[in-house]
Amino acid sequence: MNAAIDLNCDLGESFGPYTIGMDDAVLPLVTSANIACGFHGGDPRVMERTVERAAELGIGIGAHVGYPDRVGFGRREIHATAGEVRTDVIYQIGALYAFCRALGVELQHVKPHGALYNQAARDAVLAQAVVAGIAAFDRRLIVLAPPGSQLARAAVAAGLPVALEGFADRGYNPDGSLVSRRQDGAVLHDPAEVAARALRMVREGKVRAVDGRDVTLTVQSLCIHGDNPASVSLARAVRQRLEAAGVAIRPLRAIVGHQA
Repeated sequence: MNAAIDLNCDLGESFGPYTIGMDDAVLPLVTSANIACGFHGGDPRVMERTVERAAELGIGIGAHVGYPDRVGFGRREIHATAGEVRTDVIYQIGALYAFCRALGVELQHVKPHGALYNQAARDAVLAQAVVAGIAAFDRRLIVLAPPGSQLARAAVAAGLPVALEGFADRGYNPDGSLVSRRQDGAVLHDPAEVAARALRMVREGKVRAVDGRDVTLTVQSLCIHGDNPASVSLARAVRQRLEAAGVAIRPLRAIVGHQA
């Protein structure tokens, strides 16, 4: 059983006149924030506000890097070269870091978003490009990655600190990948169900796949999606269930620690 777990959430995805998610309500319930860097969502004003609010709450701050795809919210696969992915990752981390530095707070981690996350999980070349971008910026940044993924392997091979991530509010395939959002059962909305799944992932290292079989996975962080309409109730239910079971909720840096 894990003695401690990080709760992360994708935040700061609003931009211009468009509001996405319920950041103000979700932020106090999580310990790490994956903040959009202007490609799939977010803009300079939103980035600054989100970093500032996360810092006030003592929440770990991470760059949520994705493809330049606002229309598809970063969830459409783009056939970019490894070099393009690497420089796009550096660019986005740098944008968020600028606000961290201006506000005097630390940048804790990097998590790819949407299609980039899913592609890097299975494509070794793309995973290496993402990791190369992170390493070029700061080798101390923690990489959030799925257990057993090419992304996790690339980060370990490069000597970067890695946190293995599970998804409390997403459906799993029998191979441990996430169910496509185009299919039924991809996104879960019931707080009791999501909280029970989260506790089982933390305690047993298992999650029930869509076909009824158990998938074994080790996780150090659990994600609740900020754009899920039920995100606030889900995050609250997960946190309450874990704390009631004696699981400490801590930011990634307290769990993974610094690694040069």
